Amino acid sequence: MPERIITIERHIIEQQRRHPEATGVLSDLLYDIALAAKIIARETTRAGLVEILGLAGKVNVQGEDQMKLDIFANEAMVRMNGYTGRLAVMASEEVENIIPIPEEYETGKYVLVFDPLDGSSNIDVNVSIGTIFGVYHRLSAEGAGTVEDCLQKGRCLVAAGYVIYGSSTMMIYTTGQGVHGFTLDPSVGEFLLSHPDIHVPATPQYYSVNQAYERYWSTGVRRFTRWLQGMDQEEPRESLSSRYIGSLVADFHRNLLRGGVFYYPADVRRPRGKLRLLYEANPLAFIVRHAGGYASDGHCDILDVQLESLHQRTPLFIGNRELVEKAEEFISRYDE
Repeated sequence: MPERIITIERHIIEQQRRHPEATGVLSDLLYDIALAAKIIARETTRAGLVEILGLAGKVNVQGEDQMKLDIFANEAMVRMNGYTGRLAVMASEEVENIIPIPEEYETGKYVLVFDPLDGSSNIDVNVSIGTIFGVYHRLSAEGAGTVEDCLQKGRCLVAAGYVIYGSSTMMIYTTGQGVHGFTLDPSVGEFLLSHPDIHVPATPQYYSVNQAYERYWSTGVRRFTRWLQGMDQEEPRESLSSRYIGSLVADFHRNLLRGGVFYYPADVRRPRGKLRLLYEANPLAFIVRHAGGYASDGHCDILDVQLESLHQRTPLFIGNRELVEKAEEFISRYDE
């Protein structure tokens, strides 16, 4: 008997039915995000043909040159979610301040934070890129959302996910009830369930880090890397293979499915790290937690770090729990 074909919409609805108290608002929000992802996916596949590659002549709040596709992806996420009445406020990695809901539309009980196009500097060389998102309950009572609605710990997330635009387009999400992956079938225009109930493999295969920056790392991070390579004489282990793409979503996605650890540590140039806690680290940490993994800033669980600003940066170690905990151990032993 052929396997049942399950669209992301059907899957979201089936997940909702497990919770009789659910209103369906979160389900609708997730489907809106999936629709925005389809729009972005269409443009990424056509980017080289419609002059959307290259710089837009603008700099984002991070001080980075904005790509034209960054701006398109950001606008797609805002337009698909800003008028629905489901959100109190949004925040984007591309925008300095919170994104309020236009006054002519109702506000809702959820908060959406996102990196509209992670790794977009790689698109003109055809490297996989992605969209990362997280959803919170609002803290404010009613009306327009506030900055405080966005500055919640990652542990308060109610849903998180990412979309990877590569040889195929995939959307992975969790509402805390397992991690599930869907592949976009362009012939029917639907995300179809392809990776149900994802768990990080017990035996890791890869470590992912930019070793060009090793000279800037602390002793603990260097020793951790040597341990992963099987070169630590005090604690010998079988070496992992090195795989580093330079696109956070792509590196995380591979390690989620194959097992391993991705890390972008603090160093002498960036003592607070580089990755964004709100838009990148927290959503991926929430996903990996519900897939049986762990994420840390090198000292504690990323999900327990209190946000103080929208664009706060953080070191990140994420993947198989035993590997990330070993990173914490090396950092504690040699750097503190």
